[in-house]
Amino acid sequence: MFTVYILYSPSISKYYVGSTSMDISESLARHLHGHQGFTSRAKVWEVIYTEKYDEKTEALSKEKA
Repeated sequence: MFTVYILYSPSISKYYVGSTSMDISESLARHLHGHQGFTSRAKVWEVIYTEKYDEKTEALSKEKA
């Protein structure tokens, strides 16, 4: 199972769209602790939307849409 998710950071008023095969709480924890990318700009991210897919290709397609 793959999950496409949208994160929102109120401190920087930005959204982030990603996908993962991990549990969404584990993925969020990685974004909040020691991540080196766009999400490292803020220390607070909230999961505001999730959508599940059986295939990785489906999730990646939705993530990029």
